Amino acid sequence: MIRPLVAALSLALFAPSAQSAEWSLVSVIETPANTPDALLQRPRSGPGNGANINRFGFYSDLSYDSPTKSWFALSDRGPGGGVLDYATRIQRIIIPVDATSGAIGQPVIDRTILFKDAEGTLLNGLNPLLLNGNKTMLGASFDPEGLAIERRGSLFIADEYGPSLFEFNRSGNLLRAFTTPANLIARDATGVANYVDGRPTITTGRQDNRGFEGLTFNASGNKLYAVMQDPLVNEGSSNDGRRSRNVRIVEFDVASGRSTAQYIYRLEDRAALNAIDTSTADDFSSTNQGRSIGLSAITALSDSEFLVLERDNRGYGVDPTATPLHKRVYRISLAGATNVQDISLAGSDSLPAGVSAVQKTLEVDLLGVLKARGYAIPEKIEGLAIGPQLADGRTLVLIGTDNDYSVTQSGSGEQFDVCLNRSTGARAQVPLDTACPEGLTLIPGVLMSFAVDFRR
Repeated sequence: MIRPLVAALSLALFAPSAQSAEWSLVSVIETPANTPDALLQRPRSGPGNGANINRFGFYSDLSYDSPTKSWFALSDRGPGGGVLDYATRIQRIIIPVDATSGAIGQPVIDRTILFKDAEGTLLNGLNPLLLNGNKTMLGASFDPEGLAIERRGSLFIADEYGPSLFEFNRSGNLLRAFTTPANLIARDATGVANYVDGRPTITTGRQDNRGFEGLTFNASGNKLYAVMQDPLVNEGSSNDGRRSRNVRIVEFDVASGRSTAQYIYRLEDRAALNAIDTSTADDFSSTNQGRSIGLSAITALSDSEFLVLERDNRGYGVDPTATPLHKRVYRISLAGATNVQDISLAGSDSLPAGVSAVQKTLEVDLLGVLKARGYAIPEKIEGLAIGPQLADGRTLVLIGTDNDYSVTQSGSGEQFDVCLNRSTGARAQVPLDTACPEGLTLIPGVLMSFAVDFRR
């Protein structure tokens, strides 16, 4: 029987260790894509129901809230990839858990919280050009991707558009904005900020749609760490971040709201990933290295050690993709890593002399675990959360997917629901909020529970 889990996670988290923990996959739960969230009406236009109104957005990030024994699931900018009107939000969910095994049941959406700015305006997933008519101004455009919960209750959200970092209260009201480091802001050759375009228009700063992707407090609660999804646009050979392995982890001081350090995380080499499956011609090209492989989440084990999710952009999703090769959790340590906040990595895929990246060791190969159990591999494994302790001393860890609301992301104003048969690969596109053809379903959200022994 699955029953509520009541043990709380110790604030001390886990002692640093050079050894990987023991991970056991316990259960995999799928939630239908057309599951509604807790909203009963469209916030600004009256009653309604639909993909961009109150469809449950899944696990762009995930965090456990020990005081309430609930979980917070972060939705991103909404269906359509930034071209559909969508009031951005976060979901508080209740997840039934077996306190002995760590098996989970179907999540129940307890509350839907809409994000608002200081004047009470709803933040929106539309990109800045469509929302503001201006590529140089963020305004109320918001693409929430990373989540960290303060012990006193504030919700800290990392945004991909900026990239930006914000503090909200639990009603979704903006409390303050952190200062984004200047080297992360996308700018054109004249130095003007541009929050919409990609290269070659953008010559410095984050790549388009590759801003902050994960967020965590350290164990002490005085620092926040935000991970970029991929290298900066010009930090690679030929000044092309798509060719680089070097992703920045950005440290913020919580009290001042300012960044205090940046560290380099090295993505897995594409050549090593290509060698995993030599039976396919779906190799990562040189410009896939820092574009199709990236970080999706970070969560703290201590003040210096963290778990991160590194993955490719392959697997079943709203677009057909090549064979997935890479979905892994790594343990990283900042000990000995060089602060590179004032160091440019432009023009090279290698690190400058004297610069040390964070240390990383493999925790669990998610793709291998899922394939061994016969599960189809979702494209966007993005949420990672350490939960409460189980009865035998192991710890519950949840990992979730972002299904893009099962809606196309073509860049045009008209979008469609994506229907898929994961067994045959058959797919179809239908108008939003209409039935899928027989034998096909919308792409579900997936939540995996692991029982992890961090005591090793």
